[in-house]
Amino acid sequence: MEKSKLFKSICDAVVNMDEDDVAELCRQSLDEDIPAYDTITNGLIEGMNVVGKLYQDGEYFLPEILICSDAMNAGLDILKPNLDRNILDKEIKIVIGVVEGDTHDIGKNLVKIMMESAGFNVIDLGRDVKLDRFVEVAQSENADVICMSTLMTTTMPGMKSVIESLNEKNIRGKYKVMIGGGPVSQKFADTIGADIYTVDANSAVKRLKEVFNYEG
Repeated sequence: MEKSKLFKSICDAVVNMDEDDVAELCRQSLDEDIPAYDTITNGLIEGMNVVGKLYQDGEYFLPEILICSDAMNAGLDILKPNLDRNILDKEIKIVIGVVEGDTHDIGKNLVKIMMESAGFNVIDLGRDVKLDRFVEVAQSENADVICMSTLMTTTMPGMKSVIESLNEKNIRGKYKVMIGGGPVSQKFADTIGADIYTVDANSAVKRLKEVFNYEG
């Protein structure tokens, strides 16, 4: 099958919640020597991007999201062992989570998956994460990046609080702080002193590669 058509079939299978089809197509992509990262990015992740839009439009709800995620994970289980994990000279460790007060985590999950598929080591704190925990885990895990997201304007100040906490502890320079989410903007990132702002999962990984001089 032509590569672009295969990616489209995988994308559609994720959206249609067809776990068996996703797994079969991902095996086919490996048989055709398509790099696992390409299949994850252009097939599985693209499918979840569509799912996210359907959720935002009110066409899909939480049960559908969970089933689509299971389908995507069936593909990831097949592809992940075939990822090139030796392309980073240094393992980059990222702490990621949705800030306290917000339970919307679809965007965060997409970013996490993209980061992992690119070879980054991601520590997922989940959603509604207490602000102190971002700093605590970043310190205990000797992380390189703290990544925070939110879809609510009321919880955006929490991102600033985390950065202020890093400053108070005199450890701000140890971490790159990345933020994102629906109401977040470059202007807000500049205002609170965040290092990186991106609009979507693809941009997040691309920007991280630039920051850490990773050309993989």
